[in-house]
Amino acid sequence: MAALENWTIQGLDVRNAYLYGKLDEEIYMEQPEGHKIPGKENMVFRLLRALYGLKQAGLAWWRALKASMEGLGFTCLNSDAGIFLYRNKESFVIAVIYVDDSLFCGPLTKLVKELKEKFQKIWETRDLGDVTEFLKMRINRVDRHIHIDQTVYLQTVLQRCGMQNAKSALTPLPAGYVPTKWEGVTSPELRSRYQTVIGSLLYLMLGTRPDIAFAVTKLAQYAANPSQEHMDKALYICRYLVGTQEYRLTYDGPSGAGLVACTDSDWASDPTGRRSQTGFFLKLAGGLISWTSRAQKTIALSSTEAEYMALSDCSRQVVWMHTLLGELGYHLKAVPICGDNQGSIFIASNPITEKRSKHIDIRFHYIREVIDRGLVTLYFVDGENNPADLLTKNLGRIKFVKFRQMLGLELL
Repeated sequence: MAALENWTIQGLDVRNAYLYGKLDEEIYMEQPEGHKIPGKENMVFRLLRALYGLKQAGLAWWRALKASMEGLGFTCLNSDAGIFLYRNKESFVIAVIYVDDSLFCGPLTKLVKELKEKFQKIWETRDLGDVTEFLKMRINRVDRHIHIDQTVYLQTVLQRCGMQNAKSALTPLPAGYVPTKWEGVTSPELRSRYQTVIGSLLYLMLGTRPDIAFAVTKLAQYAANPSQEHMDKALYICRYLVGTQEYRLTYDGPSGAGLVACTDSDWASDPTGRRSQTGFFLKLAGGLISWTSRAQKTIALSSTEAEYMALSDCSRQVVWMHTLLGELGYHLKAVPICGDNQGSIFIASNPITEKRSKHIDIRFHYIREVIDRGLVTLYFVDGENNPADLLTKNLGRIKFVKFRQMLGLELL
């Protein structure tokens, strides 16, 4: 939205944020080593404020934060408790706060800085000025083009895995590779290393690298008992990342590109449980803002049913975007969702019951209501031009590169 609307984005972080939260419950702690009061070593402290490590700490900090933001004239959004909106007759400011990392953005630089300064008078903060980093994501802005990446974090991961000098691979996993469950018992050392690698890649995938979403989520299913083959394939993903370290998600403001979604599924792709794979994404300003690659919860009896389930899952995310942007003052028309299966589009658009589809779980019919409310419109796209295919299976190099570019990932 900042790229499309040319908003100013200012950053700051709150020092020791959790320590500001006040506790409602009675919680006691032993006196810490090196700070025991002489003669009262058998006594305990009663906590009046939250400490890092308490399960209540996050909620206590959010309550204190919410009260302070309301005092400044902000309103907490219902669709996302970490986003606050300030609006007056002149303009508006949006504050995005994730634990102690904060962004203040809006069309008027003067108003953004004014409210940020008022916030800083309440909490002890570190002013970051024009934002260049958020949640370990590097943000590079050139006019209305915004690029985000995690190159520094990626290099740390590669060093941790000992793969910084490895030969690069062209795709995250070999084309057609299907991991299978291992019946043996893995060693604690292999399990620990595997979980470290997959955990590091998961954060990277969730932040800025949708191109590895399928590979990482697929291999994450075997984290409890990985084999050496699974470990080799996890490091294969690292080899792919070695050659694509400088790729960034790009948001092209001047394009004026609105919200669009694509969805796909790979029917019965899991050889063990015969579950299908769902993949979908939402795209705004030419770059991805949300993406998912996961195994479906129930077994689909046909490719049409699997695609229908994927369409329904995608529609729920689109409805949330309607709510979020609506609270910010942007009321969307019907958002296009593209799929490559005519049968699933027909079932969603025509609420009829027949013997081949009457068994489908009622919750997946939610998409019919969404269509009736005018929130989404379904479009058919040929499978050769559906980039959501990248989120459901291992593709060959040519098709993979084509779809990667369509996701908004660019080498700069």
